[in-house]
Amino acid sequence: MLRVCLFIILILFTMDNANSRPGQADRKPVAAGRYYPADRETLSKDLSVLFRDCLKPSFENRARAIIVPHAGYVFSGKIAASAYSSVDRNSGIKNIFLIGSSHVMAFEGASVYFSGDYITPLGKVPTNMEIVKKLKDEHAVFDFPVTAHIQEHSLEVQLPFIQQRFPGVPVIPVIIGTSNTATVREIARALQPWFNEENLFVISSDFSHYPSWKDASEVDNATSGGILTGKPETFLQILKLNASRNIKGLVTSMCGWTSGLLLMYLAENDNTLEFRHIDYCNSGDSGYGGKDEVVGYHAIALTEKTASPASKETSEEISFSEEEKDMLFSIARNSIRTMLYEKKRYPVDISSLPGSLKKPLGVFVTLKKDKALRGCIGRFVSSEPLCSVVAESALSSAFDDPRFTPLTSEEFNNIEIEITVLGPLKRIKSYKEIILGRHGVYIKKDTRSGTMLPQVAVENNWTVEEFLGYTARDKAGIGWEGWKFAELYVYEGIVLEENP
Repeated sequence: MLRVCLFIILILFTMDNANSRPGQADRKPVAAGRYYPADRETLSKDLSVLFRDCLKPSFENRARAIIVPHAGYVFSGKIAASAYSSVDRNSGIKNIFLIGSSHVMAFEGASVYFSGDYITPLGKVPTNMEIVKKLKDEHAVFDFPVTAHIQEHSLEVQLPFIQQRFPGVPVIPVIIGTSNTATVREIARALQPWFNEENLFVISSDFSHYPSWKDASEVDNATSGGILTGKPETFLQILKLNASRNIKGLVTSMCGWTSGLLLMYLAENDNTLEFRHIDYCNSGDSGYGGKDEVVGYHAIALTEKTASPASKETSEEISFSEEEKDMLFSIARNSIRTMLYEKKRYPVDISSLPGSLKKPLGVFVTLKKDKALRGCIGRFVSSEPLCSVVAESALSSAFDDPRFTPLTSEEFNNIEIEITVLGPLKRIKSYKEIILGRHGVYIKKDTRSGTMLPQVAVENNWTVEEFLGYTARDKAGIGWEGWKFAELYVYEGIVLEENP
């Protein structure tokens, strides 16, 4: 009997040691040998080639997050390498939040891997157990089993890139199992405290699945355009529009759309950040797949904005000749026309344009039909040339403004275009500093914000208080008098009219 007791005690002691030993339940690779090489040396060489040959973005500002494909490296590896190359490897990143949407099971929340580290042929990727435990213990939305990670490839495929680019940086592996947008927003709120310059967020997602090469290029362009607006509702609307078109073979516009939506929720009220496109291809562009049923791959970065010297100009210092104005309106119209009739983006020849159209300025493009608003989207601040922002904003105003249905060919010839070129945001202490007709207003309270352009107050014959009231109620959603308890900003701009 004593021997039996001692034997049981020995077993319990061994189990206790096993449970307390670091890495006792490390997650073993399941995608090695299928999505990427299982041999350490071959994998390391392949990664070096991908990083060597990929498109290397020249972002001056810090990338806070990237959207990266997770297909086999022969299909999407070069696009993935481009995304990782947008992040400065010497920027002092403390943690990488690695986020993907489940391909193997559904559950109403998110799962963090809390049993150990991740293993790849290149070795161990440490998990930040302190953060993982905090998420699991303090937020019920993360209290789901680690089994979601065992057969899931979307996070694993990213790890060798992370090991090559950011060796030793710990990860927080998150699998989203829900398609409920309210739950995704709840997950975003839980992650918000870590969404800062110390951490990198990596969103693992492919785009369209199984349409033809031509249809994939069109659908993927629309989906990425929704992300680039930075507006979650616009993105969701575009996903619905894609699905409603009954495109042959199209199963999804973005397999990890919930992960992409999570990132947009994290960034939606931060006007110091902007989404920037890096590169694209689909599996039909590789030598390993046909063009009948393809999968799309985008590399997208979320970067910090910094106002360049050129963007600090005031409306009094910004001016355009009549010829330059005509060029801007031609770019805007051609951008809409090319997408409307040819289903592709208009190629702006920047080299042929004057310097005034190459300055990194904020801009809004407004469309009107019979004098009534038909769309208005733009950017406060941009690090890209004005001509490029006009082209993209014209597209977004025509096809992505969630208040309107996409512009039709029947409407195209009857719209008027208005371009508002903006100066920088300036915080004010009193609403009495606002000059109607000269200042646009931007209101921010907690996580809500909204803006109206300078010309809106004049067109509606509003007082300053009415200008602020309508902006607070209709744009920021904080009530008519919400502006009295919010941060107030103004910006100047010049309004260019196509048909003055």
